[in-house]
Order: sequence, then structure tokens, then C-alpha cells
Amino acid sequence: MKHISKRFPGILANNDVTIQIKKGEIFAILGENGAGKSTLMSMLFGMYEPDEGEIFIRGKKEKITSPAYAGKLNIGMVHQHFKLVSDYTITENIILGLAGQEKKWGFLPYVDLRRASKKIAELSHNYGLEVNPDDIVGQIGVSVQQRVEILKMLYREAEILIFDEPTAVLTPQEISFLLQIIRKLRAAGKTIILITHKLAEIKEVADRCAILNRGRLVDVLDVASTSMQKMANLMVGREVSLTLQKKPAEPGKNILQVENLIVYNQHKFPVVNNVSFAVRAGEIFAIAGVAGNGQVELADAIAGLRTNITGNIYLNGKNIKNLNIRQRTAQGISFIPEDRQKYGLVMDFTLAQNLILKSYYHLPFARHGVLQTAAIKEYSRKLIAEYDIRSSEGGATVVRQMSGGNQQKAIIARETELHSELLIFVQPTRGLDIGAIENIHKQMLQERDKGKAILLISLELDEIMSCADTIGVIYNGQMQKIAAANTMTTAEVGRYMMGVKSDDEQ
Repeated sequence: MKHISKRFPGILANNDVTIQIKKGEIFAILGENGAGKSTLMSMLFGMYEPDEGEIFIRGKKEKITSPAYAGKLNIGMVHQHFKLVSDYTITENIILGLAGQEKKWGFLPYVDLRRASKKIAELSHNYGLEVNPDDIVGQIGVSVQQRVEILKMLYREAEILIFDEPTAVLTPQEISFLLQIIRKLRAAGKTIILITHKLAEIKEVADRCAILNRGRLVDVLDVASTSMQKMANLMVGREVSLTLQKKPAEPGKNILQVENLIVYNQHKFPVVNNVSFAVRAGEIFAIAGVAGNGQVELADAIAGLRTNITGNIYLNGKNIKNLNIRQRTAQGISFIPEDRQKYGLVMDFTLAQNLILKSYYHLPFARHGVLQTAAIKEYSRKLIAEYDIRSSEGGATVVRQMSGGNQQKAIIARETELHSELLIFVQPTRGLDIGAIENIHKQMLQERDKGKAILLISLELDEIMSCADTIGVIYNGQMQKIAAANTMTTAEVGRYMMGVKSDDEQ
């Protein structure tokens, strides 16, 4: 890719970027949220066309006008948000859009689903991507859906495979498995392009790494001979601390008290089973657990998103179990949900509107039921500056047009500025770059040191070990262990997450 530039309204996404990628290597593209990584690769895959610059594939200049044309050049891409039809089977998703390759009566093209399923089963076995081709996509987990996306590329005989933030929605165990698959693909002669901001993953699998900062190419580095610290500094454009500095907590009174809480799913099955714990003022209480063990349902129940519950939830000694979401917010709960786009934002509202979603109905944003435009604009300007929210048109930017990391910053800004006594962070740094993660961890600590109670739910064990004052480990909907963070090792927490208790706890 030579001298590639791409503009969108109000933003220069890629600015004169030149990179060369060798056959059979794992080439990582590293950068902050909104640095232009996905845009650059979307041009290689034909989703956008560059405003300036040229693309050469195997030495030949190509004008890649569509993903279909990219497919003809043996280029495939797994997007951060999967492109699958949930009501179709795995086989139907993989062959979707391909012309019928068999002929009935010698001239009528048709799709032989049985033969396609057989080929997919063989491919999945050969690459260790075990799937059942007849499963419905809507009924399989996220990691299996990702395997389907990889198989879709392999079925189309892609030789250049682009992975866009492939580990953003995976558990640590699933990440390890995916990295093994990526190595297998390289061993089979494929060229892998890995878009990510996770330094540990780059160190583990990549050969070379291009670093982008605000659309510009900063450097191309040999991964083996470059430290993670140097990569982080180049990516963010400043010195980044890879370890969280924090003083010991000084916990006060109980802010949140959960007693014998049972949360039922739509099938009336208890996904949280008789859980009790307390979060004190000036404390970060972190809940560790493998995905799907009830921790998200627990947070939703405290915030008021789930009402099919028994047990009690006390905030400052008052039972809030029967209050609705707005009433709980008014009582002093801030909530950063796991799914930012579904529960955290109204995607077609502007950034300014999203920043006042929980406070638009009172002063200074409303007077006698009329929204005060000047006050809303001024407030959005203040939060955009304080929380480093990057958007092309400031508060007037439609949130859907912002990068995922900046959408997350907007939610954290809104919820922190409510000045609630309890802040619930669910997966707060999912999909964020190292600079944004550092800022969010610092903000969490600042709120803790102001005497706020923080409930942190994360799948990132490193995040829990570095941030938490107290750790509760959940397994199969039940709290396995609650202890001070400085009394537990990563290995111990990991064992409890898998349901293994010590002999004296059996």
C-alpha cells in the first residue's frame, strides 16, 4: 500500500501511509482507538476506496472496488462485528453470496448444501476450527461465530487474511486458542494481517508491526527486538505506564449490600444463585469469572435492567429492589454496561445528547420542560475536553460514526459526572487501547479515592488483579470466594474461576 490517504467529513483517517507486507508473515497494525487501523484495512478489502495512493497485490497494481473483487484476489477479512445471519446455519452463512458451483442436468447452476457441509467439516478439522456445519448461528457462542468467519475466508481460498480486533469479545482461554489457530494459518502459508491494540498478543504471534497514530504511520518494527513499553509509547505518542500505581484503599461504610440474590433468566432458571456481598465507600470490589457465569446478570439486576429476582439489594441501607432504573440512578447508581451500543448509547443521537441522557430533564439542561441548547453544548464541550473524547464534529457528531473506544469514553464521562456513590463498571476497557485503558483505570482510582464505591466486573484477570481492593470470584452463578486482593494470587483466582476450591473449602 503506497501513500494511502482517506478522508471522512471533519477527519483525515489515513494520512500518506505506506506499508509492505511479505507473504507468509503475521503483520500487526497497532494504534489507538480511531488511529485509522480498520479504515486502512477496509480499503485493502474493498469496503472503501482510497482518496490518494495505490495498492499492489503480488506486485500488480489493483483498484479494489468491492469485497467481492478482494475475494477474487484471495483477500479475506474477519470484522470486529461479525457479518453473519443469525437464523441461517453455519454452512449457509459460509456459502452465502457464492454462485452455484454445481450444474443440474449439465447446465442449471445450484448449491449442493451437503457437499458444502462436508467440505466445511474437513476444513474445520484440518485447521482445528471444530464446528458443526448444521448448527444455527444464532444458537452458538461468540468464539464459534468467529471460527465461522475464519472458515468463510478459508472456504473462499483466501491467502491474505485480515483480522480486525479478533480478541475483543473473547475470554482469555478463547484468545489463547485463537492465537494458536493464527499460527497454524501462517504455517499453512497464509499471510496474516492482525489489527489490534493488545501488545501482549502482538508480542506472542506477530513478526512485524506497523504503528499508526492519528492516521499517520509512525514506524514499522521487528516485534521480537522491540519492547512492549516502546510500542505503547509510540502508539499513544507519550510515555505510558504499564503498571497501575495506587495507594492502599481506606474503605468506609457499606454503600451497596446484596443479600441472597437470585436472578432468573427467561426460562426461569437461576443464573445468579443466592449471592451475598457488600461494596464499601472508597473500595474497588471486583468480580472475576469466566464469561457466562452470571456476573453480567448480577450487574444488570443491581442497575435495574433485570427484575425477575428474589433477595434484596440495599443502597446506603435503603432497599432498592423495587425501584425502576431512573429511580436507582437518582438514588446514586452509575452504570457502564457490557454492551455499550445496545444499553449504553442511543446510536443515532449526537454525542452531546448522549452525554445528558440521564440528566436532560433537570437544570441546567431543561427549564420548564424545554431543553436548553446552549447549556447542553457547553457541557458536551467540557466533557469532550476532560475525557479526551475524539469525534469529527465535537458534540454534534452522531455517536454511530465514532470509534468504539470513543463511544466507551463517552459513557464513562456521562456516568462519572453523575457523581453517584456507587459506580458499576462492566467490562469498562473492552476493545480499548492501552492509553485509554490507563486513563479509565486512573479515573476509577480517582473516584475510589473520593470515597465512591466501585463494583468492577471484568473478564480481564490482569485488570482485576491490578485494580481491585477486594475480589469476589463467581462460578456457575455462585460466589466461590471473597477476599482482599493482596491475599490472592492470579493462579488462585484462576482456579476459583474454574470452580476448583481448596481442600478446606470443599
